[in-house]
Amino acid sequence: MEHHSRPLNLCHVNPKSIIINRAHMLVHGTALLILIRYRASFFFTEGASTPDQPTTLAWLLIFLGELTLSLTWLLHRAFRWRPVSRDAFPERLPGDGELPAIDVLVCTADPDKEPTVEVMNTVITAMSLDYPPEKLHVYLSDDGGSPLTLCGMREAYDFARTWLPFCKRYGLKTRCPKAYFMDEADVSTGEGYDYEKQEVKEKYELFEAHINGYRIRHQSESRNARLDHPSTIEVIHGSSSDEVVRADQQQMPLLVYVSREKRPSHSHNFKAGALNVLLRVSGVVSNSPYVLVLDCDMYCNDPSSARRAMCFHLDAKMSPSLSFVQFPQLVHNISENDIYDSKIRLPFGTLWFGMDGLQGPLLSGSGFYVKRESFYGKSMQEANLADLKAIFGHSNEFIKHLQRGDKLNKNILSDPRAASTETELLASCHYENGTKWGQEVGFMYGSVAEDFFTSFALHCKGWRSVYCFPPRPQFLGASTTNLNDLMVQVTRWSSGLAQVGFSRFSPLIYAPWRMSILQTMCYAELAFLPLYCLPLCCFATIPQICLFNGIPIFPEVSSSLFLVYCFVFLSSLSKHLHEVVESGHSVRTFINEQRIWMIHSVTTYLYGSVNAVLTNTGVRGASFLPTNKIANDEQSERYEKGVFDFQTSVVFLAPMVGLVILSMASFVGGIARVLVSGGWDKLFAQIALSFFILVMGYPVIEGMARTDTGRIPLSAAMWSALLSSALLLVGSALLVH
Repeated sequence: MEHHSRPLNLCHVNPKSIIINRAHMLVHGTALLILIRYRASFFFTEGASTPDQPTTLAWLLIFLGELTLSLTWLLHRAFRWRPVSRDAFPERLPGDGELPAIDVLVCTADPDKEPTVEVMNTVITAMSLDYPPEKLHVYLSDDGGSPLTLCGMREAYDFARTWLPFCKRYGLKTRCPKAYFMDEADVSTGEGYDYEKQEVKEKYELFEAHINGYRIRHQSESRNARLDHPSTIEVIHGSSSDEVVRADQQQMPLLVYVSREKRPSHSHNFKAGALNVLLRVSGVVSNSPYVLVLDCDMYCNDPSSARRAMCFHLDAKMSPSLSFVQFPQLVHNISENDIYDSKIRLPFGTLWFGMDGLQGPLLSGSGFYVKRESFYGKSMQEANLADLKAIFGHSNEFIKHLQRGDKLNKNILSDPRAASTETELLASCHYENGTKWGQEVGFMYGSVAEDFFTSFALHCKGWRSVYCFPPRPQFLGASTTNLNDLMVQVTRWSSGLAQVGFSRFSPLIYAPWRMSILQTMCYAELAFLPLYCLPLCCFATIPQICLFNGIPIFPEVSSSLFLVYCFVFLSSLSKHLHEVVESGHSVRTFINEQRIWMIHSVTTYLYGSVNAVLTNTGVRGASFLPTNKIANDEQSERYEKGVFDFQTSVVFLAPMVGLVILSMASFVGGIARVLVSGGWDKLFAQIALSFFILVMGYPVIEGMARTDTGRIPLSAAMWSALLSSALLLVGSALLVH
């Protein structure tokens, strides 16, 4: 009974961070109010206009930019109000017989962009979790309906029969076969270890060879089937005999392949649709009360994550209202420099700690253990059959399991080579017609950022979440390491966030009566994150155009307001630097984050916002492209050296290159003007701003001067020069007296 008397987890409030954050809010906020008053006073001051005075339009645009930045800064303070951290104590959990079952849901879509061997490594690590095997069930959603993926599942199961006992026998922490054999840092010293390790390594190499051989033999298969194929569900048992299968069921986790039906005439709702199919299929097979969701490239780096999550889910005080436990998404393939900010430090290193002190962090796409009940609602067992069918669909088997609760379906397991009629029905493309899937139950539709929208809906219903960040990464994934994939990925994220922000579910409208004001502010800041494009585009054009024409837009150096501007600028940078260093990173990380934020603000945030507006108004449909997980050798080499690779669309290049060219022209023109005519005092702030943009844009300048294949193409540079020239001409006509 000792484990009942000691807490399964502890929450630590960080008073030092709270004091620093709130003091900074007070001082920085006061300075912002002074600047807003200064800008607003312009519209109430009468006086004759002069040639060197900014026009009302120029002043208004800068004012709107500063006001937008101030409002987003205010929303961002909610993340800093009460940051907390948590500890879990898996050793205090009850015995294996008392632990609840877990279903692991893994999603993949395209074997060309998501290599099958990598996907199977993720599946194997999920099977290798330190959890009772009879209570662990792993499902893979193959949205491409690829025979290669199904082949990989069978091969993975065969290899796992050797790999799982090896890991448990020697207590291995690293249970991803590829990572284990490449790094070999996780060394054991048991009797016969070296011999058995070599034997297992040979079997892993054979496993890889079988999958790659199948890929080569079937690479000419039609790709059109990925968007048009029937549902396929198979309980995997490799190439074993019936006797071995029965023995495996006692010592191997259940492994199920699921490929939902897809037809061009039916919307498939991207990843959210795939996850809802997995919820239904798993609901009639194993129906575990808890679910772990993993991206296909996010493998389990520590087998203890399931037990750590249960430290929160089994806490008697937390459990009734706890929906999910989110672990950080950390990556293994980034360089020391990380020029593209691929580690995504800000949310996982700062923001989620702050949300954890409120109602909890949001779902982050992968690496979370969620209570199945929270997807369905607490009153499902009290509803009548007609209401349940209207909500969940017309599957009697699914509704029976919904009401009955956790129980493994032996009928499904009795026929391992074929899916039952019921599971095929649940995975059909028309099953959700007339139901509440994606609207009230399951993962939410209406945004390609299904994780954000779903967690928003859960928190609005009163559920809570927690953030667990143990010393050893529980999950490791692969992140983007080239500019093109980064741009595509962040445009998709921005579009998904803005889809929610611009809809009737906008946090500022929908949430205030359903969650705390601070939690609402957190969601609002994320939903309107793409709107950083507005102030950043203003600050990258208006001051430069005015500088080129000798018109001051900021206070002169001798004014006390100039010091206030300097304070706001330096205060923002120093607070960001403090958070970067406090989270264990370097000044180089701070510079890279600033640079990438500026690039995103004038490219991906802009296009994501436009795409969201077009999608919400029905002008165009939503789209989703999986991020490419296959690295190009030349691009990887440049990334490791810290050199930008500009092999991306001119649509992304033109804004960032054009604005750097505009700043360069304005900086040179401004310096020449003050050398000839004077006016340093009035134009210094704009000269300094242009110089700051040039410093941050140095990789772009370097990219135009390089001659390798990763340079900025001459055609893109020419289009960018035309864009900057047009901005300068049109801006001068509109913003100058």
